[in-house]
Amino acid sequence: MTGLSSEAIGRSMAGGAKRAFWAAMMMAAVLMALTLPAAMAQPAVGTQSSAVTESAAYKRGRLLYIQCRACHDLKPSPVEKVGPNLAGLFGRASGTAPDFGYSPALRSAKITWDRKTLDTWLEKPGTMVPGNIMAFAGIANPADRAALISYIEVESASR
Repeated sequence: MTGLSSEAIGRSMAGGAKRAFWAAMMMAAVLMALTLPAAMAQPAVGTQSSAVTESAAYKRGRLLYIQCRACHDLKPSPVEKVGPNLAGLFGRASGTAPDFGYSPALRSAKITWDRKTLDTWLEKPGTMVPGNIMAFAGIANPADRAALISYIEVESASR
């Protein structure tokens, strides 16, 4: 079926399979409509330097952050997520965000978060702090880590 349009594929299916196909297509469209605008949203006017927020690294970091936002917020929030809130992350000691139950390994790690420590963490959290409970394998690409760190640094800063 390579090269066929979704309409041609849908026409070639029988009853139940056709309904399932179109339901899946509709679900994919809805998910894209819900997630893409938030990922591509620009910061509020006047909140960030346009030179920073228009940079390729910042935009790449914003896209990479999509995988983080299910567990982390960058702004103070009353919503509790699976991971700690990252607001004010830079300069903070590991395992000290209020109202979060960190693993003993991370509480005792004695890390102060900065670009260097965050880069090491994002590369392979389990290697940096064995015994941590973050379910994340890491980001191998150094350019992607740098872009994500740039985005987190800007968006988690206190204003």
